[in-house]
Amino acid sequence: MADYTGAMTQARIAFIGGGNMAGALIGGLLKTGRTPDSMLVVEPFEAQREQLAREFGIAAQAAADASLTTAATVVWAVKPQLFAEAAAPCAPFVGAALHLSVMAGVRSAAIARASGSVRVVRAMPNTPALIGRGIAGLFARAEVTPAERAAVEALLAPTGALLWVEREQDLDAVTAISGSGPAYVFYVVEAMVQAALEMGLSEAQGRTLALATFDGATALAQRSPLSPAELRAQVTSKGGTTHAAISALDASGVKAAFVQALKAAQARAAELGDAF
Repeated sequence: MADYTGAMTQARIAFIGGGNMAGALIGGLLKTGRTPDSMLVVEPFEAQREQLAREFGIAAQAAADASLTTAATVVWAVKPQLFAEAAAPCAPFVGAALHLSVMAGVRSAAIARASGSVRVVRAMPNTPALIGRGIAGLFARAEVTPAERAAVEALLAPTGALLWVEREQDLDAVTAISGSGPAYVFYVVEAMVQAALEMGLSEAQGRTLALATFDGATALAQRSPLSPAELRAQVTSKGGTTHAAISALDASGVKAAFVQALKAAQARAAELGDAF
């Protein structure tokens, strides 16, 4: 077992899959001082391997081989439906490693069975990780040591904030709230842009106003000691324009529908976990 004292500075990392999320992690690690030769990537698609070489100087390989035995940490970054196919050729070489999964839905027990290692951490990141502004929910199996947890935190830190959960099923809620969450923001922005067009503004003007409003409101909420409800009340004067908008949303049952939507996402995450 690798010595994880001092976090990830010496231990080699292998990525199984070289797509967007792997790229975000690799780019972040390089910014912290890691060198390309301290990372190994298995990526079957030639175009993706060429992109990794261009962008990061990583010499990715097309298939798993004994070089994986040099990795103290294996990061699973393949599509969930491809996990079993990807894991089979890796299994003979990765049983001694710590395993970190950024795959949605694939539970730690399945990863442990496929890899031969019970030391598994699951992460549920979201797409703003690509610009270092994401948040990831994390769950560690009991066999993962505190030092290994710290190593995982160091690996994921460049992608944004981290939140540990103690029960693996709580990752289904994380998936519903933050994993899928960027889509909800984009959905509301779409509606705001549509409203802007219908009110006579241009699409560019609507987009600028909507995105700046989300960015500023989020920053204010993060810095304020007030709850979101209190912050909303501050800008909702009775009889004013905001009150008219919120009243229309309430009359349409938007909040209740939104809560139900997130619960539907949570239920689907659980179903996917059962399937894998």
